[in-house]
Amino acid sequence: MLKAIARAHNRTQLGIGGKLPFSGCDIWNSYELTWLNEGGKPVAAMAEFYLPATSPNIIESKSLKLYLHSFSTKKFKSREKLSAILSQKLSKVSGAKTNVKVYEINSIKLEPPINLPGSCIDNTNTKLSVYNYDPGQLSGGIDKTSQTQETLHSHLFQSNCPMTGQPDWASILISYRGSKIHPDHLLAYLVSFREHAEFHEQCVERIFMDIKRHCQPEVLTIYARYTRRGGLDINPFRSDFENSPANFRLLRQ
Repeated sequence: MLKAIARAHNRTQLGIGGKLPFSGCDIWNSYELTWLNEGGKPVAAMAEFYLPATSPNIIESKSLKLYLHSFSTKKFKSREKLSAILSQKLSKVSGAKTNVKVYEINSIKLEPPINLPGSCIDNTNTKLSVYNYDPGQLSGGIDKTSQTQETLHSHLFQSNCPMTGQPDWASILISYRGSKIHPDHLLAYLVSFREHAEFHEQCVERIFMDIKRHCQPEVLTIYARYTRRGGLDINPFRSDFENSPANFRLLRQ
């Protein structure tokens, strides 16, 4: 039921070969996991899946939704037993160790949503008119006379699922050190994904590579927090200087 999609094809298009220019992971949150206890009573739960960026494959989200739903009439002794099965199967399909955490709803401590760190670039007054993917929007977007280290973010990112055509929305976090990147150029570039069809993980790697090529920062992090669809959200993180982040939640998540 689970469908693997090779990372290699998209990475070849991006000029990524051999050793990856970044590290990171894809953090999946499942909000609609359920199974039956030994007495036949349903258990309501949530789960977190951590796929390393080094895995050969990503997992197509619709297939994962259907796979998780298949447990709704299966009996398990404990959430630990189910967690072990999920980790085994997802690791097999992704091609790398996939860590899984399962929480019953009544055991979860509610944490309020956070705001992304750094400066929001969405209030720029620049006029935008390009909605088809255009990395050229980054050209001329740096000030080589001004060196900085800063964190920026935008809530205006949208791309589209290449399988279903459904829109995907995300907040994008960008941390870097190097020549200052003009927010107007950066926002225009992010908005140009509006009619672009690509998986979440591929979009984030594309953003990482484009900013590296056009803006040439010394170090760079891209972290996308996507809104959920079908009970799942996917949050890819790629960096050449930071460790994988905490799995926090934003207002739209």
